[in-house]
Amino acid sequence: MKLYNSVGPNPRMVRIFMHELGTEMPMEDVDIRSGINRQPEFMKKNAAGQCPVLELDDGTCICEITAICEYLADKAGGSSLIGTTPEERAETRMWTRRVDLNVCENLGNGFRYAEGLKMFESRFRCLPEAADGLKALAQDKLTWIDGELEGKQFLCGDRISMADILMFAFVEFAAMVGQKLNPDNKNVTAWFERMKARPSAAA
Repeated sequence: MKLYNSVGPNPRMVRIFMHELGTEMPMEDVDIRSGINRQPEFMKKNAAGQCPVLELDDGTCICEITAICEYLADKAGGSSLIGTTPEERAETRMWTRRVDLNVCENLGNGFRYAEGLKMFESRFRCLPEAADGLKALAQDKLTWIDGELEGKQFLCGDRISMADILMFAFVEFAAMVGQKLNPDNKNVTAWFERMKARPSAAA
């Protein structure tokens, strides 16, 4: 297997997940700033023109970060990062979807339509007029998550999961592009520091 890697929170999420899982594989860096990922050769691997991409030994390509992580966990024989029971897996997927739709999508598009506009405006439709609202929506949802984290170490309780890794990669990225955590959200801030202190955060 080989992972097509790049800058950005999506590949970082997969690298952190792999570190937590104890999985290693060759990686090939893709220069998304110059648009290599939008060239025909790369788009044969991922028609959406995005990174990361997991290429299997038979040439099959798996795209989308949660699908890649679940595949790697399955190949490893299962993992508490996804869940070891039907109930845990349902909880992980519930939180992953909440984080992806409410936090990651809004943070990501808020960046693409504002600070990242010059990079993305020639690649797909951008809505710069929506940037401030999307950023505000992401912060609203993080405030809601702050309440849900009360008395918990991670989104799924005492168990770190794919949902935590996803949210960490995006919240960390957002802080670097003008979308810092609200310091009033004490539970999210403490959760972020716990995640940042894990060895996998260096991945």
